Amino acid sequence: MHLLYAFLVLLSLSDGFYPDCPGRCSCDSVQLVQCYRVTEVPSGIPSTTKKLYISHSKIQHLQLSNFTQMLALEDFILLASGTESVENDTFKTLSTLKTLELWKNKLRRVPSALPTSLEVLKLNDNSIYVLHGSDFEGLKKLKTLELKNNLISSLSPSMLSFPASLQSLMLDGNNIESVAGPLALPQLKFMSMENNKLHLIPASFFTFLQSLQFLSFSGNFLTRIPINLPKSLLSLKMERNQLKVVRFRDMKHLENLSHLYLSENSLTSIEGAQLLANLTTLELSQNQLQMLPLRLPVRLQKLDISNNLIQRVTVQDFQDLRDLKHLFLDNNIVSLFEAGALQKCSQLSNLALEQNLLLSIPLRLPGTLARLDLKGNAIQDIAERELKDLKQLQVLNLRNNKISALDLKALEGLPRLRLLYLDGNPWNCTCSLLRAREVLKAKGTDVRGGQCAAPAERQGESWMSSKKIMRQCEHHLRLTEKSKETKKKTKPEEHSSIRINIDDDYYDYEID
Repeated sequence: MHLLYAFLVLLSLSDGFYPDCPGRCSCDSVQLVQCYRVTEVPSGIPSTTKKLYISHSKIQHLQLSNFTQMLALEDFILLASGTESVENDTFKTLSTLKTLELWKNKLRRVPSALPTSLEVLKLNDNSIYVLHGSDFEGLKKLKTLELKNNLISSLSPSMLSFPASLQSLMLDGNNIESVAGPLALPQLKFMSMENNKLHLIPASFFTFLQSLQFLSFSGNFLTRIPINLPKSLLSLKMERNQLKVVRFRDMKHLENLSHLYLSENSLTSIEGAQLLANLTTLELSQNQLQMLPLRLPVRLQKLDISNNLIQRVTVQDFQDLRDLKHLFLDNNIVSLFEAGALQKCSQLSNLALEQNLLLSIPLRLPGTLARLDLKGNAIQDIAERELKDLKQLQVLNLRNNKISALDLKALEGLPRLRLLYLDGNPWNCTCSLLRAREVLKAKGTDVRGGQCAAPAERQGESWMSSKKIMRQCEHHLRLTEKSKETKKKTKPEEHSSIRINIDDDYYDYEID
């Protein structure tokens, strides 16, 4: 009998079921308990539990008695459970608690008397409207504090005292209209105040933030980039503000800055960006720039200047950008693209030129390109000289242009091409086009085509899949071959002077 009981216990443990596990809970081990759709913190949770996860429940109130037996608890996560209040000192006796997460509830204030052992506190998506000076007292080990999507309206050192140990502070999605400094957070590395209502950041705000590496003020009402930014900064996000000008001279001390995000502002020009010598990523999309910046940091690897008013691209614009890998110029009004404008960009692998006014594929593009997007221009022809150097090209997007025919000689020099987008063009569905498709497919290229615009009898048919076109072209092939044989027999001496039509050239093409 004892052996049978022992066997049943072992069997239950192997299936993730524990005899003492409370109802509506899963005890995956003696240290991890997960509960769903409960109306209170379950009683009878094993005293050895280290991680307690409760979600999608209805627990209006948390109280001290809920946790008196959980002396080993290290992580407590309460998600989407409608919790409105926490009794004073509820967590104070949990001397081993390191992580407290009370996400998506209805808390109106930070729980009081938190344990000094706490390292991570996440109170995102609640209704906290004010922070008090006593909220974080004694939390000398706290490293991460998240208060995203609450109702906080201001932030200043006079109203609260953050722990000096703090390394990450996230206050996105509040109603913060003003901040005051200095914040005494010497170890802070990550700070985000996205989607608030900030109009101004005082210079004193950063006085004691000399370890800050990642800073985001995106989604506010700022008209200028804050001054006195910490020299330690690696990344600065200022998207979706009201910037009209950027004074790079106020930022030249940022020797370590590698990522700068300025998209969705009201910038009309950029000058002096070269002062940020170590910048590798610069995002300027959705502004009002009419020309490319005169000088850019020579170490730049990614430039996004899409959705602006750029009209021309010249050799001078990119002559020093030898490290550039990704260039986004889509959704501009580029009509002039000088031949060889990107020749010096010897690392460029991704070029986006969609939705511009180009009449042809730019000449002498870098041979390092792996992806070229030309969707939504006014390109009519694909010439051999435009593509002959692109030996590394894998993806070519020519959707929604004015191309009616394919020149196989232009495409045969693309040995690595695996995706070719051709739909949205006015295709003249001759048998030569079908032959071009078959040759590309034989080479392993996935061709995404479109509908025939001509001749009239094929209008609306898909030249990628129409069996009717296939049959007609097979018949055409037989007639062409028969005609060739007849000409060879009747005029062998004139063979070298015979002019072969373009369809014959395609059928003579040999697949590698």
